[in-house]
Amino acid sequence: MKTKNIMIVGVGGQGTLLASKLLGKILLSKGYDVKVSEVHGMSQRGGSVVTYVRYGDKVYSPVIDKGEADMILSFELLEAARWLEFLAEDGVIITNTQQTNPMPVITGAAEYPADLDKKIKALGVKAECFDALSLAVEAGSSKAVNLVLLGKLSQHFDFSEEDWMNAIETSVPPKFLEINKKAFTLGKNA
Repeated sequence: MKTKNIMIVGVGGQGTLLASKLLGKILLSKGYDVKVSEVHGMSQRGGSVVTYVRYGDKVYSPVIDKGEADMILSFELLEAARWLEFLAEDGVIITNTQQTNPMPVITGAAEYPADLDKKIKALGVKAECFDALSLAVEAGSSKAVNLVLLGKLSQHFDFSEEDWMNAIETSVPPKFLEINKKAFTLGKNA
């Protein structure tokens, strides 16, 4: 099997690392060789965070170069635009339409770009843009956006719901389990 490349992008504190851990866990359980590499910017200050997840028969490097990502899972619109050049020609980007203001916007030095979801689609990119935050709130916590997005991502895999739920159960603390399972299901059905 040709190596597949997935980038998970967002800002610090959104749960991108848990999402990559869950994805890596399910891919390993299916017998793939998996490499995960985390790149932190100013993640604790709301800066950009990216995780590379590569899987296949044999993966030699954890790094994804520009134009190689089969999928990008983005937790925030500006991050989707920031990493777009890494998407392969036939790749898919799944993005939350939530907007998290970066420091230049917060300080008034810049404005958040308008209509980014429309601009991304206008480039001819296969983009699935949806409001994951509302679904996370419906599940019981705004912090469950990561599981909503993983649910949406799961539509692109032929793994069973039981496979996904097992990965969630072994990665999420028991007191948050039901909210996270519900968030995953809402994202899967989005």
